[in-house]
Amino acid sequence: MPAIPQRRLWPLFGVVAASLCLGACSSVGDRARGALTAVTPYKVEVVQGNFVSKEQVEALKPGMSRQQVREVLGTSLLTDVFHSNRWDYVFTIRRQGVEPQQRHLTLYFNGEVLDRFEGDPMPSEEEFVAQLDSRKRSGKVPPLEATEDQLKKFDPAKDKKADGDAPAAPATPPPLPAAYPPLESR
Repeated sequence: MPAIPQRRLWPLFGVVAASLCLGACSSVGDRARGALTAVTPYKVEVVQGNFVSKEQVEALKPGMSRQQVREVLGTSLLTDVFHSNRWDYVFTIRRQGVEPQQRHLTLYFNGEVLDRFEGDPMPSEEEFVAQLDSRKRSGKVPPLEATEDQLKKFDPAKDKKADGDAPAAPATPPPLPAAYPPLESR
């Protein structure tokens, strides 16, 4: 049997090694695929637009000026260049584990005066905050008031008596200046 030159064995060795690696990858890949489906990636909370509450919509009245509307609702998200008499307030929020929310409110102006408005029913501020807090509640509410014993720990007059000094009178803050310096130099 003739001897095979060594330089011809290297390509054969490469093909055998590659086929062994690919065979091992397919069996490991099935297990890895199962492990990856059990792990969910973190999804960033995306909030876009202006949240408009039911209380803000109730404050809108036809006949309000554009400035008054802006003070109640803030600047609109969409202002169409071709329809300057229309402002659109759009709010979307996407959170992990919660259905995406989208709300839309459209205001129509007649010149500089609010003519009418229409849109989705808006939640009150309390309802919206309750929807945001999706954590599990333990049911146990911590006490929100300090007891008399807890307040005595922080009594500054008690600290002065312990030192032997007379209790100090409550410190009065210094008087405010008559005028503040300008924020920007002229």
